[in-house]
Amino acid sequence: MTSSCLAIILAAGEGTRMRSSLPKVLHPVAGRAMIDHVVDAAKAGGADKVAVVIGSGAETVRSHLGKSHGDALLFEQTERLGTAHAVLAAKNALVEADGSVLVLFGDNPLIRPGTIAAMLQALAAGNDLVVLGFEPENPTGYGRLVSENGKLVRIVEEKDADAPTRAVRLCNAGIMGFKGAHLPALLERIGNANAKKEYYLTDAVEIAVKAGLSTTVVLGDAIEVQGVNDRVQLAKAEADFQAARRLAAMREGATLIAPETVFFSHDTKLGRDVTVEPNVVFGPGVTVADGVSIRAFSHLEAAHVASGAIIGPYARLRPGADIGENAHIGNFVEIKNADIAEGAKVNHLTYIGDASVGAGSNIGAGTITCNYDGTFKHRTTIGAGVFVGSHTTLVAPVSVGDGGYTAAGSVVTKDVPAEALAFGRAHQINKPGRAAKIRADLAAKKAAKTSP
Repeated sequence: MTSSCLAIILAAGEGTRMRSSLPKVLHPVAGRAMIDHVVDAAKAGGADKVAVVIGSGAETVRSHLGKSHGDALLFEQTERLGTAHAVLAAKNALVEADGSVLVLFGDNPLIRPGTIAAMLQALAAGNDLVVLGFEPENPTGYGRLVSENGKLVRIVEEKDADAPTRAVRLCNAGIMGFKGAHLPALLERIGNANAKKEYYLTDAVEIAVKAGLSTTVVLGDAIEVQGVNDRVQLAKAEADFQAARRLAAMREGATLIAPETVFFSHDTKLGRDVTVEPNVVFGPGVTVADGVSIRAFSHLEAAHVASGAIIGPYARLRPGADIGENAHIGNFVEIKNADIAEGAKVNHLTYIGDASVGAGSNIGAGTITCNYDGTFKHRTTIGAGVFVGSHTTLVAPVSVGDGGYTAAGSVVTKDVPAEALAFGRAHQINKPGRAAKIRADLAAKKAAKTSP
């Protein structure tokens, strides 16, 4: 490997075909912006520094990267004059590039770290310029990589290719790697003698060959090099990510009952012997330990589920949900910013937000924690071994001590001591015959409204 690597990611494309106010590279795949996928892959593949060339929606992209990758160097391309011109926009970063330089694209979200590492290895092996190639099922429309005696000599766009060149199946993915010492001189020699008067980085191959530099091709695959220019291609990238992630999950020991209906985020982590039933969605930040069952139609985001727990069906775990070992979260239950301890059960039609539920406690159907007063959030603390009766309303801040009980239908506004039983409901009064009178009165009112 070379001593250092600078990855320059070109993200200045306008993306007008997306028909969106959001810059193209910020559109998400698997819950993460495309540009973040590429930056992550570059770093994982061996890049020490990352420079991003931005253009359309520059301020929005700048703000986003400031949060997701604050160490990235940002440069702006104010004129769109081709890929070589875009690389030159980052010339201040090139001055310090004494090792390898990779040029990637912000709309290739599925590029793999292993492929980037292979390109760096090819440079470390003595090559001066490396091009990433791939062999699509149908090469129509792609530039061809032309080699002679095992050496890459030029890239030919299809419109400029003769019949023998069009027969070449090895195509240009656009991603390139250079020895940093050679790149400035190559960029200086790239001209714009073409119909669009633009400066194309691909011209660097012929210039390098004429200068006696060593060039080669590293092979990737069609899925990882696909670019995203519109919503259709965005959906294709999402589908390819999900297909690969589902396969990986099953190979790593999870059971997916209907794999095609399960959707993962970029950072979903599943343990072994996890069972995922149909129509489950994992948002970002979910970790699931061994032996968990996630039943159908559940949605999890920024949550942790400990071993042996059961989630769903139709459960929603929102950010901050921390589900303990062997706990049960049942149908139509929502958990937000709450920890549910070992063996606790929240099985039916319940909202638990900004709360703690102790080990072995049982939360009855229809229970809600009233955590928001319109301005501030407040916390509810439920101890171990507590039984919360059905349709209890817990008005935070409030606590129920270990072993406490609440009667069904109670509105609890004061702390409940350990082992105490709390009643918090209105006194019931029965009035004989009143139901018949109410029905008669309502019928008379209805008749009066419908009479001519």
